[in-house]
Amino acid sequence: MTDKAISRALDLVNSQSSEMLDILSRLIALDTSFPPGKGYGPWADALEKILTPMGFVCDRVLVPEELWKNAGVEGERINLIARRGTTGNPLSIYFHSDTVPAGEGWSKPSHQLTCEGENLYGRGTADMKGTIAAVIGAIEAMDAANVEYAYDPVLLFCTDEEGGKYPGVRYLAEQNRIEGHLLCLNGQALARIWAGCFGSLDLRLRFKGRAAHSAEGQNGVNAIEESIPVLNALIQLKETIETRTWSMPPSPTSLGQPLASKMTISAAHGGTKGSALPALFEVIINRRYAPEEQIDSVVQEIRDAIESTVSETRILDWDIEEIGHLMPVADPGGEQHWPRWIKALSQGFDWLETDFKTWGAVSSSDMGWVQKMGIQEILLSGLSRPDRNIHAADEYTTKSDLLGLSRSIVHYLSQDFESENTSKTKTHNQ
Repeated sequence: MTDKAISRALDLVNSQSSEMLDILSRLIALDTSFPPGKGYGPWADALEKILTPMGFVCDRVLVPEELWKNAGVEGERINLIARRGTTGNPLSIYFHSDTVPAGEGWSKPSHQLTCEGENLYGRGTADMKGTIAAVIGAIEAMDAANVEYAYDPVLLFCTDEEGGKYPGVRYLAEQNRIEGHLLCLNGQALARIWAGCFGSLDLRLRFKGRAAHSAEGQNGVNAIEESIPVLNALIQLKETIETRTWSMPPSPTSLGQPLASKMTISAAHGGTKGSALPALFEVIINRRYAPEEQIDSVVQEIRDAIESTVSETRILDWDIEEIGHLMPVADPGGEQHWPRWIKALSQGFDWLETDFKTWGAVSSSDMGWVQKMGIQEILLSGLSRPDRNIHAADEYTTKSDLLGLSRSIVHYLSQDFESENTSKTKTHNQ
């Protein structure tokens, strides 16, 4: 095999964008939103139909129900591993199968691929079903061009990244099902070296009162009204928490502002009608915490804020429950694989290697569970960008980014990639 085979594969990637769009269209049409996460079965069926003719052997790995079961979560947690070993040198490529629910405000169909010029609209186009189409397109092009592989791609399609108690990749890591080194494609289409990210903890608070007719309020305890002092205490805690800044390098767009912890009261539910005092008030809190923070301390200060106030109210009882948790990711960089990945990205997207900058994020990833099991270096890229409406209406990516990521995969997987001539400056800016 020579560099001509790589060039042929790249030509095929560029000329077969319609095939990638066809795959993306099929994936976007499948509703894999979490919550509730009921679509993993049809999703696995569709992937197997695409991957089996390519020579992949697919293995379904179910997360035991007792680990993930929670209110509002339904269906089996089916994680799919697709592999076809030939070189004995595996590379695990991570995708999360779920998306956030479509939500309101779409001007295009949320579960139908819409192509408008360069833009590709639909839930999951950027986060992250588009990356699946890009990788499949790269592998098909390499096979057609007879490119020799440096690494065997092992494709991991994982459940519940968008929330939940037990992300699928956590279970795969704990079961030692991650082979070789790891490429996570749940990142951005930017010249970025990943410096890690914060953890994300979701807590459900339940405050219990006593129902009564609103005309006879003296006979009941209004769970909503009595919880207001507690919410005020949490707001005060939020102000304190968000003054804490950390050493993780911020993005170039942050204008030098350091990354800070965050706490959000993100949901509140209580009551049924105007004439009845609510007996239950539920609040969901999201806490973003840095790798330097200890999870036990994070939870305890929230408990302390509640306990210091709730005793002064008429609340009859209260409890706190963890309903979602992504651990922080400490610096996942390294010299074993990142230099080659930077070079592949620079070739695929036509970036200079000197363009690459190092930064982290307050946003979270399920890769923290992978690091906990001993995999430190984690490569990152993807199709997200700040303007792509991730988790919002009219989410989109672009054809050029889709092809750029696909070309990057061709370079990285190709045995002869290192022998290619390039005018790019060789720099690993960490």
